[in-house]
Amino acid sequence: MSEQINIDTDFRQRITEYLEAVADGIVKLETLQELPGGTSRDNWLVGVKVDDQEQQFLLRRDRATTYSDQALEREQEFAVLRAAHASGVRVTRPRWYCIESTILGAPFLVSDYIEGIAIGSQVVSLPNLADARKALPEQMGEQLARIHAIDHQKHRLDFLPKPQVGRSPAQEAIHEIRRIITNLGVHNPVFSYGLRWAENNLPTTQTPVVLHGDFRIGNIVVDETGLQAIIDWEFCRLGDPLEDLAWVGLRDWRYGRGDLPLGGVGEREPFIAAYESASKLIVNRADLDFWEILGNLRWAVVCLAQAERHCSGKDRSVELAVLGRRSAAMQHEMLRLIQQVSLSDNGTKRYT
Repeated sequence: MSEQINIDTDFRQRITEYLEAVADGIVKLETLQELPGGTSRDNWLVGVKVDDQEQQFLLRRDRATTYSDQALEREQEFAVLRAAHASGVRVTRPRWYCIESTILGAPFLVSDYIEGIAIGSQVVSLPNLADARKALPEQMGEQLARIHAIDHQKHRLDFLPKPQVGRSPAQEAIHEIRRIITNLGVHNPVFSYGLRWAENNLPTTQTPVVLHGDFRIGNIVVDETGLQAIIDWEFCRLGDPLEDLAWVGLRDWRYGRGDLPLGGVGEREPFIAAYESASKLIVNRADLDFWEILGNLRWAVVCLAQAERHCSGKDRSVELAVLGRRSAAMQHEMLRLIQQVSLSDNGTKRYT
C-alpha cells in the first residue's frame, strides 16, 4: 500500500536524499513539477544540480491502483527501457529504479527528461508542430519497427506477459478482455457481440514480438522536428505486431481530428509503408482491420475499468472518472467498423 507523504516537504527532501545516494554527489533540488496525464503512473519533472551540473530527470511513480495486473513493475519497466535504449529506440535514458515504497510512498523509476510535448491534444493542434506532424507518420513507423525487432531473449525480458501455450496472440487478447469484463461484473450485449465477432474472425497468426503495448499519440514526446521519445512502457508485452500498428489508429487517439486516422496527425498508409520498409514485413490490411476493431473493444472495456479505480475510492481522479463515459463512444466505433469491413467493395463478405 502506498504511503501518503507531503509533496511540499517530505517529497522534496526524500527525492533529494535518494538522488544524492544514487548520483554520488551533492544534489540541490531546483524544480519539482507534476506533469499532466499519467492515468497509470504519476509523472514528475525533477530539475537538479549535481555538483553544480544542471540535470533534468523524469520520475514515474506507481499510483495506488492499475486496471491491469499485467502492468510491469518498476524493475521490469527499467529493464525494458534499457533494452529499448540499447536497440536504438528513441526512449528516455533509464537511470535508476526503486521498488521500496518507504522512500516516495510507492515504487518509482527515474530516467532522463526530454524536452517536448506529450499531451495529445496539443500535438495535433499546436501551430509550431505543423512540420512535426508531417514527419511523424514515417518516424513512428520506423520506431515501431525498431521496437518489434528488440530481442527479448538477448535482453532477458522473459518476464514480459505473453500468450499462453495453445493460444494465438488474438485469442490471448480476447481472453484478457473477457477476464476484465468478468472482474467488473458488467453485462453488456455490445461487449458480448464484439467478443463473438472477434472469435469468429481471428486473423492470421503472427510470431509474437515485443510490443510497446500502448503505442499512440499521447505516449510520444514531440518537438518541432518530430518524434523525440516514446514513453509509458508499463504495458509492454509479447504479441502480434499488428496489435501495436492498429492501436495508434483508434479514433479516441485522434484528439478531435477524426479526419486523420493516424492519431490525428496524418494518414495511415505512410505510417504502414515506413513500418514495412524498416521491418521488411508485409502488413495484411484485413488483419489490421481486425486489430483495430478489437482495440476499440479493449479500450471500451478498459475505460470502465479505469473509472472503477475512481469509483472504488482507491484512486480518486477526475480523469479516471471521465474515462468511464468514453466507453460508449468506443463501443459505437467498434460496431461501425464491423459494419464497414463486413462487405468488400464488390459486395462480397469479408467477415462473418
